[in-house]
Amino acid sequence: MTQPRKVRKAVFPVAGLGTRFLPATKAIPKEMLTVVDKPVIQYVVDEARAAGIEHFIFVTGRNKAVIEDHFDIQVELYDTLRNRGKLDELGNLQALQPKPGQTSFTRQQEPLGLGHAVWCARELVGDEPFALLLPDMVMQHEKSCLSGMVDLYQKVGGNVVSVEEVPDEDTHRYGIVGVGEDISDDGFKINAMVEKPMPGTAPSNYFINGRYILQPEVFSILETQESGAGNEIQITDAMLKLAEKQDFSAYRFRGNTFDCGSKEGFIRANVSFALERADIRVKVEDDLRRMLGAL
Repeated sequence: MTQPRKVRKAVFPVAGLGTRFLPATKAIPKEMLTVVDKPVIQYVVDEARAAGIEHFIFVTGRNKAVIEDHFDIQVELYDTLRNRGKLDELGNLQALQPKPGQTSFTRQQEPLGLGHAVWCARELVGDEPFALLLPDMVMQHEKSCLSGMVDLYQKVGGNVVSVEEVPDEDTHRYGIVGVGEDISDDGFKINAMVEKPMPGTAPSNYFINGRYILQPEVFSILETQESGAGNEIQITDAMLKLAEKQDFSAYRFRGNTFDCGSKEGFIRANVSFALERADIRVKVEDDLRRMLGAL
């Protein structure tokens, strides 16, 4: 097998309205809501950077300019921190700063679904494999989820999605994959993909958790993709067509995944990441014990 082409680019669809978090998201994009002291989108970009991604592509919508500002240099703030001797804070901000030319922004002008958002990035991705990271899904693990996917991709090529196990009674809520032959301890070949299968019909209990490595041929499929579930252009439908010609593999992610598009997942993420922080862990633990003891 020839060596797969390197995954250099990642797409982040950030055009959603975040209606489940109103009124908080009336003026603030949901991706900029903070988990402890970093915006949700920063965690996802950090995951991509840890996997060797060189170019970060954001598919935005109206009222999302603050995301672009977040990843830009804020000269006045940097100067103020430097003049006040807050060099640790300055260093932390600079470490998160993408290099010039590493970020691109394009608009999804109509809310036509995830597949359409991915298609909007076609000219920026070009003819090369790319990662797709759903920003609502925040991963917590010593090794980033996308890093593990890239390692598997370099062994097998094709297309790779990240999966986790879900209780059998919940499979109807997710995109589920069928389990083929094992590739390694962390991966297996996919022999089926079903979006929200009827109860009792799922090919397994492995669900796709919002991380993908896709080949560029998916764009030509999305070009003529008809609307599917929810009257939206679905990425899963395009993947099913792509799977007729190309291999799909699954990476078993064994860390924590938090759906920060839901209130429950967002709160869980804040608690879990706070408990990882040496500077606040003890106080948070004490507060949690006190609050739970009062119930």
